[in-house]
Amino acid sequence: MDLFSRSWAALRTAVAELPDEDFARPSGCTGWLVRDLVCHLVIDAQDVLITLVTPATGEPTHNAVTYWNVTGTPPTGDDPLDALTVRLAAAYEEPKLLKFHLDDVGSAAGRAAELADPEQRVGTQDMVLTAGDYLSAYVLEWTLHHLDLIAHLPGAPQPPAESLARSRAMLEEIAGAPFPASWSDQDALRVGTGRRPPTDAERARLGPLAAELPFVIG
Repeated sequence: MDLFSRSWAALRTAVAELPDEDFARPSGCTGWLVRDLVCHLVIDAQDVLITLVTPATGEPTHNAVTYWNVTGTPPTGDDPLDALTVRLAAAYEEPKLLKFHLDDVGSAAGRAAELADPEQRVGTQDMVLTAGDYLSAYVLEWTLHHLDLIAHLPGAPQPPAESLARSRAMLEEIAGAPFPASWSDQDALRVGTGRRPPTDAERARLGPLAAELPFVIG
């Protein structure tokens, strides 16, 4: 629960500190500018709020790792929902409006997470999870999108080290194998999720795991 709050606060702070011109730069998400990614974060925050007030009964069917739908196909940016996000982002016109909306809804999502009972059962996408597992799953979401946000912004603040480490551990559980210990958490996450291709040397270090890449989560 605390790691959700720290990773989410760090991501929102990174957005708040961006100069306006950076919103028109590419992000690490295929087909999205930084402004499109920030708009997606607003939608993510809404999803968190909705899920935390959607109680469920019965035993949990998923946890923080099995929550994710994993495919081997990286996004192209042509998905209708991705295209809708681009149109919504453009409608804000000024970065300050997008910043305000993220701060408004994002702060509410952060408060809701802090108040949630980690053992409470919540429902989303036909799944039942504890609130604790649901929020833990989002540590991976926030961390990956923090890396996406700063992908073409040298000098921008990195995600918290503990968020990177926890996200790497979750991705390795999804992959069923560890990434090379010599790799940074950032490289493991970017290569593992298909955000950049491995170099020849990296592919050799991966061994059989190279054939399984990428692990695209959604």
